Amino acid sequence: MRKLFGTDGVRGLAGVDLTESLARDLGAAAGRFAGPGRSILIGRDTRESGVALEAALIEGVVAAGAVAVSAGVIPTPGVAVLARETGAALGCVISASHNPFQDNGIKFLGGDGRKLADQDEAEIERLMNDDAGDGRGHAEQLADAGGRYIAWLAATYGDGVQPGFSIGIDCANGAAWNCGPALFELLGERVDRIGCQPDGRNINAGVGSTHLEAIAALVADHGLDLGIAFDGDADRCLVVDGRGRPVNGDVILAVLAIDLHRRGLLAVDTVVVTSMTNLGFHRLMRDNDIAVEVTDVGDRYVLERMLQIGATLGGEQSGHVVDLAHHTTGDGLATALMLLASLHRLGLSAAQANDMLRPFPQRLVAVPADRSLLPSANRIWQEVEALSEELGDGGRIVLRASGTEPLVRVMVEAEDEAECERICGYLAALVETEIGA
Repeated sequence: MRKLFGTDGVRGLAGVDLTESLARDLGAAAGRFAGPGRSILIGRDTRESGVALEAALIEGVVAAGAVAVSAGVIPTPGVAVLARETGAALGCVISASHNPFQDNGIKFLGGDGRKLADQDEAEIERLMNDDAGDGRGHAEQLADAGGRYIAWLAATYGDGVQPGFSIGIDCANGAAWNCGPALFELLGERVDRIGCQPDGRNINAGVGSTHLEAIAALVADHGLDLGIAFDGDADRCLVVDGRGRPVNGDVILAVLAIDLHRRGLLAVDTVVVTSMTNLGFHRLMRDNDIAVEVTDVGDRYVLERMLQIGATLGGEQSGHVVDLAHHTTGDGLATALMLLASLHRLGLSAAQANDMLRPFPQRLVAVPADRSLLPSANRIWQEVEALSEELGDGGRIVLRASGTEPLVRVMVEAEDEAECERICGYLAALVETEIGA
């Protein structure tokens, strides 16, 4: 049973939950897992705590007899790419994604660039109690890691991107602050940038994919075609169109799916999404003869289902897109290049693509509750069933327990906004009455 590892590695408040001592122990365990003389490729984002955590992690890897290869500041998917290219036994990322600078995290990837299986994380945790290792490992720096990652992205996704787009990019003062602008400029785009001056503490602070108002203002001020905003570790992106309107992951996935389908390149003619994906997306896919598979919320579930059915495209509303035809994990920079190329092939502006998907009114409420009681809350499920029948094809209801907090999330979509509000309010009150905390 894993204790340290959550759904996205080991995370917590840097220096309190995630200490240098813990990082050293994790590095040593990862070194034992990899084996003597095998390499572990390490990348991090721009948080001030990352420097010390990386040093401690490297110390542990070396003590275990493995080779610690530092890629420096680089997006999470860059570690996945370079781990494969360099033949590393493991990749390691020090980041807390879209969280504030006070938080940090450590997660491991396999040498194939994919997230480690639960049993492998459990084995690394078990090895923290071992003391094997001859201390004969060593540390190396991977030369031009960012440049190698950019070259891979350009070679893999750059062919369909037409030069001349005027784009704004917001790198969240995070891991993409340097390679993001360099990539788009390499492909001949006109680039205006914000969120590219990290100081260790300003990652995600009022910028990035969780603060789209910043990139929207840049697009409006400079009259740009569109704006692209990454999160702190750049494994996902969101977009604003030329009118400053948000283009969420549903729209991005729809554009990519339709483009691939029309070119006969959408594997099994299916896209995989989560239960939070808007019903408007499902309608648009139906109209384009594209099947939709639905999973629980979380990119790991999307990936699992993709692998099960042989799909190569999937993602979430958050802008996390997985392209298994070419990659192993979500990559915000790759997603942005795919979107630019698909917009060009479909002859659409970002604003036209945004208008193509008509989202149903959606209401989401998080109710403090004893989530363990939800499966057996018969009255709640009876009401959900009755209201779902009432909505028919004109809406849907999703109730789910949070995976990390004492909450039950109630999500309702309906063609009529007032009806959506009414049903969601009723069910949220019912959850509070029946199993509320």
